[in-house]
Amino acid sequence: MGGSASHERLGLLDSEPRGAARGPGRNTPARRRVEPGVSKNIGFLSFGHWTPHPTSATRSAADALLQGVELAVAAEEVGADGAYFRVHHFARQLGSPFPLLAAAAARTTKIELGTGVIDMRYANPGLFAEDAAATDLISGGRLQLGVSRGSPEQVIDGWRLYDLAPREGEDEADMARRHTLRALEFMEGHGVGQPNPHPMFPNPPGLLRVEPHSEGLRQRIWWGAGSDATARWAAQEGMNLMSSTLKADETGEPFHVQQRKQIEAFREEWARHDHGFTPRVSVSRSIFAITNDLDRRYFFGGRDREDQIGELAGGLAIFGRTYADEPDKLVEQLRGDEAVAAADTLLLTVPSQLGVEYNAHLIESILTGVAPALGWR
Repeated sequence: MGGSASHERLGLLDSEPRGAARGPGRNTPARRRVEPGVSKNIGFLSFGHWTPHPTSATRSAADALLQGVELAVAAEEVGADGAYFRVHHFARQLGSPFPLLAAAAARTTKIELGTGVIDMRYANPGLFAEDAAATDLISGGRLQLGVSRGSPEQVIDGWRLYDLAPREGEDEADMARRHTLRALEFMEGHGVGQPNPHPMFPNPPGLLRVEPHSEGLRQRIWWGAGSDATARWAAQEGMNLMSSTLKADETGEPFHVQQRKQIEAFREEWARHDHGFTPRVSVSRSIFAITNDLDRRYFFGGRDREDQIGELAGGLAIFGRTYADEPDKLVEQLRGDEAVAAADTLLLTVPSQLGVEYNAHLIESILTGVAPALGWR
C-alpha cells in the first residue's frame, strides 16, 4: 500500500487491540454459508483522524470536522443511509460530536446521523440529553446515537480531568452505565426538576423536564457492546445494539460467528421485555471494493484478511477481518459473514485521511457493486 493509505489503515484501528492472526490451534468450526436476502441500512463510520502530514488529505481538526460534514452530504447523494462518527478524547480525532452532527443535519435531508460511539465516562447526563435533543430537532429526527463505556484511552483516567469520577463501590464502567441510564431518563421527557417558587420565567405546572425534548430520540440510542453480557444489558435497558469490529473473545470461534451469537443473545433478551418498539442491530466492517488502479494500490494484498487476536482489559479480544477485493469476489466472501447477515444495519469504516471524494467513491462502490447482489439493495 501507499504511504498515506498505510498510515490511515493503521489509524482506523489505533484504539483497538491488535495481535497475531488466528492460529491453527484456535477453535475454527466449518463456515456456514449465508444466503443473500434482507435489505439493509448501509452507512459509513468515520474515525475522524487528522494528522499534519503532507500525504494526508485531513491535516487539522478543522479539516476533519468540515470534511465530515461534506462526506455526509456526499454519502447522501450516492444513496447511503447513515453518516456515523467515532468519538475519542485526547486524540487527533473527533472529541465533541454534536456540533459536527448538527452541521451535517443542516446540510442534509434524509441520511441518518449518528455516533459509533460516545464514551459515556466523559458525559454529563443532563448536558448530553440537551445537546442530543437539540441536534435531533435540527435534523428532523434523524439522530442515531451510539454510546458505550468507552475504549482504551490515550491518557490515564482522562475523565478525571473532566471532574468526573466513579462513586464509592463503582468502577469506570459502572460510572459510564450510570451516566447512560440517567441520560435515557432525561430523554424520556418526564418531569424531574422541582419548580422554583420564584422563577425568572413562568413555569408550566408540575415537575420540569430537561429541555429541549425531542420525541422519539429515546428509541434511537444504541449501546456499543463488547461482550454477550453487555449486549443482554442493552436489551434489558431498551437500547439498540451496536456491535463493532471488536469484541471479547468468549468462545474461540471466528469473529463473525461470535458476533452473530451476540446478536442472537441480544434479541433473545429483548423478547423478554416490553419496550414498545423493535430494536435495530448494527455491525461495522472494513469493506473495500477494488474497482480501479488507485483502489488496488491502497488495499489489494493487505495483511488483515484474517481475524486478529489481542488483549482488552486484561482478557482476550478478537478483531474482525478486512474485506478488500473485486466486487464479485466480495459478494462471495460476504455471503459467509453470519453477523452481517443477522444485522439490519451495516456501517462501512472509511479511511478519512484519503479525502471526501475518494471516500464517497468507496461508499458508492459498495452500494452499487456489492449490495444489490447480496439482496441489500
